[in-house]
Amino acid sequence: MMWMCVAVFLLWLRSGGCTEKANTSELIEYTAADFYEKLHSGKMMFIYFEHQVSPTISLFLLELEKSADALQDYGVLVGKVNCDKKLVQAYCTKERERHTAFLFRGGKEFLGFDLDTVFDVNSIVSEVLFAILREEVKYVHTDTDLLAMEKAARGKKDIVLGYVRSLGTQEHRSMMETAYVYGSKYQFILITGGPVLKHLGVDESSPSSQVWFLHCRVHSKLPLSSERCPLTRMRKPLSTLSLHSFLQLMEAPLVSEVYDDPSSVQPPQFPYQQTPQVFLFSRPATKQQDLDTATALAWRLRGLALLLLVHRQSPAVKTPDEYNAAYRLPEKSSEVKYLTLNDHDEVLELFTNQEKEEEDEEEDEGWLEDEEVDSHFAKLDDEIAASVYENRGNLPDMDSITQLTSDNFHTAVSQSSLTVALFYLKLDAVSMAFLSSFIEVAERLEGSEVQMSAVDCGEWTDLCAAQSSLPIPFQPITAFPCVLLLRPKEPAQLYRGMLGSEALHRFILLSLQASPVLLSTKEEVTSFLQEVPHPELAGYHPDRVMGLFKTQLHTGVSLFTEAAKSLRGEMLSGLLTDGLAEKWAAEHSMELPAVLVFPSWRTHTPPSTLPVSTSSEELLTHIHSALLHPLPELTVENLPSFLSLGKALLLLFVGEEEDEIGRRQNQALVEEMRGVVEVGGGRMEQYLACWIHLGRTPAGMFVLGSYLGSMPPLPALVLTHLPSGDEIYQFPPNTPIVASSVLLWLQRIQGGAVSAAGMLGEDSWPPAVEFLDFLKIMDVQEPDSAQQQTPEEEEEEEDSKEEDVNVDDSSSPSDTFHNNPHSEL
Repeated sequence: MMWMCVAVFLLWLRSGGCTEKANTSELIEYTAADFYEKLHSGKMMFIYFEHQVSPTISLFLLELEKSADALQDYGVLVGKVNCDKKLVQAYCTKERERHTAFLFRGGKEFLGFDLDTVFDVNSIVSEVLFAILREEVKYVHTDTDLLAMEKAARGKKDIVLGYVRSLGTQEHRSMMETAYVYGSKYQFILITGGPVLKHLGVDESSPSSQVWFLHCRVHSKLPLSSERCPLTRMRKPLSTLSLHSFLQLMEAPLVSEVYDDPSSVQPPQFPYQQTPQVFLFSRPATKQQDLDTATALAWRLRGLALLLLVHRQSPAVKTPDEYNAAYRLPEKSSEVKYLTLNDHDEVLELFTNQEKEEEDEEEDEGWLEDEEVDSHFAKLDDEIAASVYENRGNLPDMDSITQLTSDNFHTAVSQSSLTVALFYLKLDAVSMAFLSSFIEVAERLEGSEVQMSAVDCGEWTDLCAAQSSLPIPFQPITAFPCVLLLRPKEPAQLYRGMLGSEALHRFILLSLQASPVLLSTKEEVTSFLQEVPHPELAGYHPDRVMGLFKTQLHTGVSLFTEAAKSLRGEMLSGLLTDGLAEKWAAEHSMELPAVLVFPSWRTHTPPSTLPVSTSSEELLTHIHSALLHPLPELTVENLPSFLSLGKALLLLFVGEEEDEIGRRQNQALVEEMRGVVEVGGGRMEQYLACWIHLGRTPAGMFVLGSYLGSMPPLPALVLTHLPSGDEIYQFPPNTPIVASSVLLWLQRIQGGAVSAAGMLGEDSWPPAVEFLDFLKIMDVQEPDSAQQQTPEEEEEEEDSKEEDVNVDDSSSPSDTFHNNPHSEL
């Protein structure tokens, strides 16, 4: 308890609580000898080496003097050394030192601060403490980073997450001072912006700093069904004292059970004296249900009020039965107000609407209804659904795209050489997330020959179901979102790529090229093989395929053309016939007919030569096989195409290189895996040997962790996605990855001599939350026909209901306010 008192006193001092403090903050001017003495003693010092004093430096010295008082509580000596009196070598002789202040730790220079970053007392204190706590206070930028921190803290520490718009501010100082005091108890994380704000529901343009408490430490009352730690937002402006009070409140019991009347219960004691109290009443018959309900409500009140459950079984409870709740506000510590409530939102209104104007009451009620929903979405692992829900009221501007309907569809498509149509549902989270990317592509293509359009399938069901009276060039849309490329008098082409703006934009630009392109001169062939078809594709190297035939009447030309149309947008295809094809074949020592494949990854080797197949489907299979890298690097973008091959993944995970040595080590590992493929020969046909660079694809860290249950040492080699089962095998850690050893390991796995290190998770996609279980809702609204009742059964049920009305209330179980007259929760 003593350390807590010290912490409170220290934070109170930092907030300016002691105004009559002795003047110990006078800046000490050290001599060179003093500086060396204190340096060798190992003390922490923040020192400025003074040269000629300009007006700007003079202002800095005033702020430095103020910071001496603040930093002395953290064991940091603050001062200056006058270089005009005695030179300190290495600090008084260079120009850069005139604009730098230095932090010394353990007898050595620890860090230098440009004076532009330590311009006042707040920035000095915050930056110095931030430097001292650089190992304790983590910085995250993406939600992936935050998720990793949550997983690391789970079961060990709760997390205090602070968002400040910029470093060196009063808010930043408050975070650092609190982290200094509580750093051993909580994991502190600092953010100043980035994608992680979207997960937290914060608009980056918002000027206010915010703090969240992430409940990651396991205990019996913590709902840890989600991989995310439940979070509570601090509602007061960020300051040292408000943050201290908030952390104290997070340590308060979630639910306190009392057996006295609310009027006899003492008001909250230190440190909760400024916190309201909420009382709910419980009966013996529904004790456990009431406790569960109170716990759920307490999580929603976390940071707003303390919840107490009053047991009516105690004779000391005198509150009339008509009341089921009560509350006490801190400014009226002795007064308890009693209420009869119908649901929990009314409890929340007592505290969330206190400072709202009366004209905003209706809007606030809607917000409060969403609070329970938001609490569910805050715990979703489906980040797309959560993000879309949070932005449900902000529909994107769709002026750049054409709205297609059953009435204008055929006219719109016939008037454009290429119409890219998005079929979407407003109720589908992925559709709404992709809609923004689609609009972004439309804005980039504005003024081109491409018409970007969209169809709301919730509104134009006949069009999406291909039930229009006029012929529709596509099959019914059964999956959302769906992108089709439509050309007059041609079948629709389905876009199968990633649902992102870059991938879609690239696909459309490649689709503008004829497929195949008829090549009639040597210059056209050279251009086809070496140049990009559009300026915006500069730097991108698409795959290419080229067919060579003696005449255009050759039977293989139609097969190649059909295959090329299927590949339109994915790669470039060209067609050579007659004399040009024969000349090319003679120059490259090949026989006609032939199909040449130029993979983008193969730049210095000859193309793959394929025979003309008997069908376009067979030809497509050969082309895709020729495009497959012998040892591909997996990314988020290409993973689906590799999984579709149905092969087991022999997957190497390598870490991010810190230097040239690391890069060479990773390169050697990849070469060794290439050796596995080459030495294994036919035995490796059933496997897809591949690798993931965790620096370029950070998501791989969570894939590897989910495979094995924890992060193993890198490099790591696993065998997964076996066609025969869900087992995951790990090559022995800390064992050199050598081709011969890997092949022997694979042989032992086939023989059943190796135990699995993990199992793939089941592909189960239940409703995200209860209110999204549409099938259950439909079952309730429309019972199964097999359960329809006869008139006689309905009459018997009515009689039964009349009898139930007279049953004593105490005999019925309870759940909620609405369907249970016995539970007051």
